[in-house]
Amino acid sequence: MALKALVLYGYGINCENESRYAIMKSGGEADILHLNSVLERPNLLEEYNMLMVPGGFSFGDDLGSGKVFGNKMKFRLHDQLADFTKADKLILGICNGFQVMVKMGLLPEPDFRQRVSLTTNDSGHYEDRWVILRGNPDSPCVFTRGIGSILVPIRHGEGKFIPKDDDIMRELKKNNQVVFQYVDENGSLAGFPYNPNGSVDNVAGICDRTGRIFGMMPHPEAFNIVENCPYWVKGTVKEPLGLRIFKNAAAYMEKKGL
Repeated sequence: MALKALVLYGYGINCENESRYAIMKSGGEADILHLNSVLERPNLLEEYNMLMVPGGFSFGDDLGSGKVFGNKMKFRLHDQLADFTKADKLILGICNGFQVMVKMGLLPEPDFRQRVSLTTNDSGHYEDRWVILRGNPDSPCVFTRGIGSILVPIRHGEGKFIPKDDDIMRELKKNNQVVFQYVDENGSLAGFPYNPNGSVDNVAGICDRTGRIFGMMPHPEAFNIVENCPYWVKGTVKEPLGLRIFKNAAAYMEKKGL
């Protein structure tokens, strides 16, 4: 079966159209639905094999980025989300979506307990630039298979990844759940501006232990044509690299036949 994604929007989410476009350009299908529509009809989730929470500024980040949107999902869709995570389906959160997922407890484990957070950038202000990410070849992440490194844009004010304690960070590394890290041009971990927010261990994205639930701060959906990248004029960028994330999801579903 083809990838069929439910892309949420509402309350300040603003990347739903880019996200739908990236999914469809990668061989999948996607519907955009307001969160309220899903809250009113939770069984809608059964019609899809991927759930995506895009970027934006839900509820203006007033109570902490992603917190209110995440609580609405956690307390109104708890049982449906639990079933979704057990059904070999995919969940993707980008930027604000990543913030939603960690604060509602879908990452790093889908048990609705918060273990990590994404908080205010060390710079103290919004950061908007292109960054280089190094992929973890040992990660189980479905979305990043075959991606050694990738160039993508970031645009966030609260992207600093922090674990609740050192034990959680050790577990993430042990299980290869750290999927992407911010690096410099040589592929080495480096500080600002390469690590744009001060994330612990330069973490830019993590997955759950199955690799089917994935969140990242940068925006792969925004790199959906070559000309989106400012470096395309140099001739060094040959493809819209962000689509690799979505093509992997489509390939996974095609292989599974779900």
